[in-house]
Amino acid sequence: MTIQLLDNVISPEVGVQIMTGGPPPFMGANPAAGGRRLAGQGGPPPMAPPPPIPSTFAKRLDTLEKKTVYLVDTGFGGSYQFMLQLQKWFKENMPSVNTIRKRKPGNVFMDDNDELWEEVKVKGDAVVLGVAG
Repeated sequence: MTIQLLDNVISPEVGVQIMTGGPPPFMGANPAAGGRRLAGQGGPPPMAPPPPIPSTFAKRLDTLEKKTVYLVDTGFGGSYQFMLQLQKWFKENMPSVNTIRKRKPGNVFMDDNDELWEEVKVKGDAVVLGVAG
């Protein structure tokens, strides 16, 4: 039995066509006008990435002993059970750590308000934001 090695199957260069002379037919053009661009109907507007938003991480704690750690369940599948297990681990292995389990408001990917995060800032020393799956 002969094995055929196809080394060009995943090569990005295979089948690449270098085009010259502008966009393909009808790209950015009005098909109703026979493919011609009408006055004021150019291509899409130029795009620029949004400016970066500066952010910083919180400073690392020296210890979690006698600290309050919020365990925030995001609502993603399995995160509730994960936070229960994590809370149990803290109770058994680091009993001086006070854990508070909370469910993040809104859906998995978006918050409805900032109440929880304000509470964490005021009452908590650390947070574990739980995603499971």
